[in-house]
Amino acid sequence: MSPLAPPPNAPAVYLTHTGSFLPNDPVDAERAEEVLGLVNGKPCPLRRRVLKSNGIVTRHYALNAQQEVTHTLEDLAIGAAGQALERAGLDLSALGLLATATTQGDLAVPGLAAMLHGRLAAWAEGRALGAVGPCDVLSAHGVCASGVAALQGAYHALLVGEHDHALVCAAELPSRQLRASRYEAALRAEEAPRFEADAAFLRWMLSDGAGAALLSRAPSPRGLSLRLDWVRLRSFAHALPVCMYAGRSPRSGARASWLDYPTYAEAEADGAMLLRQDTRLLDHIVKLGVQEFLEMVSAGRIEPTKIDHFLCHYSSHYFRGPIVDLLTLSGAMVPEERWFTNLYSKGNTGCASILIMLDELMTSGRLAPGQRVVCAVPESGRFSVGLMHFTVVAPAPTLAP
Repeated sequence: MSPLAPPPNAPAVYLTHTGSFLPNDPVDAERAEEVLGLVNGKPCPLRRRVLKSNGIVTRHYALNAQQEVTHTLEDLAIGAAGQALERAGLDLSALGLLATATTQGDLAVPGLAAMLHGRLAAWAEGRALGAVGPCDVLSAHGVCASGVAALQGAYHALLVGEHDHALVCAAELPSRQLRASRYEAALRAEEAPRFEADAAFLRWMLSDGAGAALLSRAPSPRGLSLRLDWVRLRSFAHALPVCMYAGRSPRSGARASWLDYPTYAEAEADGAMLLRQDTRLLDHIVKLGVQEFLEMVSAGRIEPTKIDHFLCHYSSHYFRGPIVDLLTLSGAMVPEERWFTNLYSKGNTGCASILIMLDELMTSGRLAPGQRVVCAVPESGRFSVGLMHFTVVAPAPTLAP
């Protein structure tokens, strides 16, 4: 028996069905600024350099040509969650836990999980899936690794027997924070070089989308499932400063937060509301991600030569080369033909990325029983790394009537 397989009769958790939702038609790299808008009528000089570096060819925005929002975050989440539930055919009264992740919800409070729970009740009307009842909710807040945090919470709840079924949904809608109008007041207030370096950078990195996964204590009787062998999520905030953030400006002085300004308008004018990335710190993310991967190799929990599908969330093609180099030098390289990514066609969808990738893999026809799937999700918010290990299992046998 593989050391990753649970002992006979031990509880196990399975990812049985997935879903995803990407708003509107794909937007190619040349049209990205057209959709987001010109800041004060001028093209961004940083755009071409960032797009060339990240390698993103197409992405999705929940915006129209007038920079008007076409979908809310809840719309994206219900699109992905509804697809997973319909594929499963699950009686909604059996849903014990709803766990969500996002960087920024439609509302500052309450969390996305509560809002999605309410939205599910309306979505279920008229569908042959029963009615939504009370359930546990968990809203994970963060950046890319918060999707792993939501999935980890659901995994633990099922593993100890709290529930039989949990729905995990991660959704991101950064485009409404990346529109030109968000930047114009701040650009007048800041020096242009600083603006270009830490705020404009993310305009060409992020995109919109949602992914969902249904976890159960038994594999699906109708198709392949992924047994979740383990989840690991570790923060390195004790050792490194904030790298990606919103709610504070380099000019804010003693103000620790956008909430410390006398008015919201003053916070916006000072650039405190912009998404920012301290690009000088980004090299740490590759080192930490590879370091965590190698620790799991040393512990015998990952066997690189036996990985059949490696889903690595890297936010830019720029990072792929250094990851490959470090894994090769350490003797733990996963052959590149086994890597699975959607960065180039879907863009960087943040915490939703890993669930959207899992949905693509689950529906690709490439899975077979016994295969191993490893997911790696490094996050640059304040530096954390999520790792997950799955084993593909055959449909559960059904009892004869």
